[in-house]
Amino acid sequence: MDLAGKRVLVVGAGVSGQAVCEFLQAKQARVTLTDARTREQMGQVADQLSRRGINLILGAYPTVSQESYDLLVVSPGVPLTVAPVAQAAASGVPVLGELELAYHFARAPIVAITGTNGKTTTTSLIGQMFREAGYKTLVAGNIGLPLVSEIENYTADDIVVAEVSSFQLETTRHFSPKVAVILNITPDHLDRHGSMEEYIRAKAQIFARQKPTDWVVLNYDDPNTRELAGDCPSRVIFFSRRHILERGSFVQDGKIMVADQSGPREITGVDSLRIPGSHNLENALAAVAAGHVMGLAPADIARTLGRFTGVAHRLEYVATLNGVDYVNDSKGTNPDAAIKALDAYDVPIVLIAGGKNKGVSFQEFAEKIKEKVRVLITVGIHGYQIEEAAREQGFTNIFPARDYPHAVQLAYEQARPGEVVLLSPACTSWDMFKNFEERGELFKKLVLELKDKA
Repeated sequence: MDLAGKRVLVVGAGVSGQAVCEFLQAKQARVTLTDARTREQMGQVADQLSRRGINLILGAYPTVSQESYDLLVVSPGVPLTVAPVAQAAASGVPVLGELELAYHFARAPIVAITGTNGKTTTTSLIGQMFREAGYKTLVAGNIGLPLVSEIENYTADDIVVAEVSSFQLETTRHFSPKVAVILNITPDHLDRHGSMEEYIRAKAQIFARQKPTDWVVLNYDDPNTRELAGDCPSRVIFFSRRHILERGSFVQDGKIMVADQSGPREITGVDSLRIPGSHNLENALAAVAAGHVMGLAPADIARTLGRFTGVAHRLEYVATLNGVDYVNDSKGTNPDAAIKALDAYDVPIVLIAGGKNKGVSFQEFAEKIKEKVRVLITVGIHGYQIEEAAREQGFTNIFPARDYPHAVQLAYEQARPGEVVLLSPACTSWDMFKNFEERGELFKKLVLELKDKA
């Protein structure tokens, strides 16, 4: 892809958009960055971009045609329905996402991970597996570091492990990882994709252009994922927490196993895992399958499984106050993720939940709340929807909170020794925060302040 002299419009000035601009400038493209926010709203970021020589069109989008631009790169958080993207598609201007752009310059084999839940944990685990096995490894993508920022620093002898979202996948045209992993598919982002069918279609783009010699790792226990096997142009390997497989990774007699044409072999004991919950066992099984098909030795896989302690904001232990454990699961941004978090504990839970709903039902979440939660504290713009769903299930021990300081204080007052205070919102953070990281950091700060006072 020759970008020198090309007129490129980048839509969206978030972390991904800024990284794309820097990459395009290095390729001597003529870069314009546009964002719906005004210069005042963007503040210092706009000033920094201007100083780097990037043309900015802020507060309103420019009109896109073949006469004005040669290429449009859209950031993942920007819906494909916005005017410049729609105009580009209608006028024949190519539309790419950052993931697709990075792929055109990739030399290293890519292991790509998607799914509704567990992406970041599994991506981090697989990345650590390859690093500890001696590979120069890039861990990037939706996990926080844009792929385009580092992709050219890795050769065919290295490994790229990429977390990819449905938003990134829906703008791919050639993206084809060596190994594609789909962890699970449950209702999420329906406000963006419009239907479950479209959401699944976006996820399936991860393997759509693979070669017959490539691999796709699928969750045998998840019907939406298992049924994709018939559409895969590549080789399929399953993982299962509930079934013993002839080919794939699975659990047998408390052992994590992997089987191929040579038969089954033991990797390690389930009890050696340091990440809690059955969902994390599934994440580990997916990582085992991916590592196995890429040729990692069982001993290397087992070593990392015994060392990996998880990622920030995902069932992250914060502190113990008065015999109560406080756990940050701010990354639980949908009901299915929060259900998995609740299932990770076998003690009574004081749950803090709420935020911005993504157009999904809270019914199953409410059923799990009735089963596992002793006290529910709701917060955020759609916290009332979780409260209503819980009351429909006959659960009434609910305390609405004004904000996060109030929510943490309520949890502190209500929790009893031996219980867990769990932040697992089942919603996005966008009503009150920039992202789930900011939400989780505030929760941790508030908890540690309480500990200092205790």
